[in-house]
Amino acid sequence: MTPVKSIYELSIEELKAFLNANNLSPDLSSTIFRNLYKKNKHEQPISKKIMSLLGKNFSLTLPKIALVSKSDDGTVKFLMEFNDGKSVETVLIPFHKRFTVCLSSQVGCAMKCSFCYTGTMGLSRHLKSSEIIGQFIVAANYLEEELGMKTMQPNIVFMGQGEPLHNSDEVLKAIEVMMEPLGLCMGPRQMTLSTAGYLPGIKKLNNFPKINIALSLHSPFNDIRKELIPINQHFPLEDIFRELDGLDLMKRQFIVYEYLLIDGLNDRLEDANELEKLLGDRKAAINIIPFNPFPGSKYKRPSEEKVELFKEMLVERKLRTMIRTTKGSDILAACGQLKS
Repeated sequence: MTPVKSIYELSIEELKAFLNANNLSPDLSSTIFRNLYKKNKHEQPISKKIMSLLGKNFSLTLPKIALVSKSDDGTVKFLMEFNDGKSVETVLIPFHKRFTVCLSSQVGCAMKCSFCYTGTMGLSRHLKSSEIIGQFIVAANYLEEELGMKTMQPNIVFMGQGEPLHNSDEVLKAIEVMMEPLGLCMGPRQMTLSTAGYLPGIKKLNNFPKINIALSLHSPFNDIRKELIPINQHFPLEDIFRELDGLDLMKRQFIVYEYLLIDGLNDRLEDANELEKLLGDRKAAINIIPFNPFPGSKYKRPSEEKVELFKEMLVERKLRTMIRTTKGSDILAACGQLKS
């Protein structure tokens, strides 16, 4: 029978405690962590005795790649399968000489956002921290071994399937393990967590490392936002901003407000004016995302001219604004298009 707990769930302190409980030197934790995460040929190997002990107590497996889809723009989408047969999609997104890994945090999603393909699945289950970490390791290994790219370590965005803050404990554990210097040694500014506005999770953000935070805003009006993000009826913008304003941000840290631009719905002059009222005095950056269609969606993508016009309206109102380039839409790998 395969052990339930994964070796990748362990923090280095938990690994030290396990070694100590088995009458082994806690110092071995450094060697084990480096072998698990750094994949350096010059690392001291783990002895057969230690490997046998670990194998008896923990699962040493990573997610399996069930399917790979490649976009013309260099984006790679994986269908990753876990030990119970459940699967999620993970995306490698190219940006100049560096890639970003878009990680999923749940199998499906409970938020039911009307603009999102994942929302049509419903929630199957939360992912464990090891399954979140495993996605990154598998994608990074593919980048080096299959694509032959020894680039800088990929950045991470928690923007795949699921609402990360609906699974906040496991996402936090994954972040802390990935930041371990002896392991992946990720920096907090290499990670971005995106939330649809799940208020119970937002209230926990001050317990997280100082990673980048993004809110799926999509409309400054509660009635329109409720159509796009149904949980807005329980967690309206007033309550969300009260919590965001209380976050302990670093001096130069901005919250990114993702704004999915939908033709004829939220691209009007009154939307720009209301955004100025809402964000003008806050440490904010707006990321315009032209809507990415998916099978059965009722919304339309605005023309490039309309996207540029809306950006100009926001810039005129002195709002820090950029347009996110769409990547991987031809393989349903763009924002809002993921579905197992």
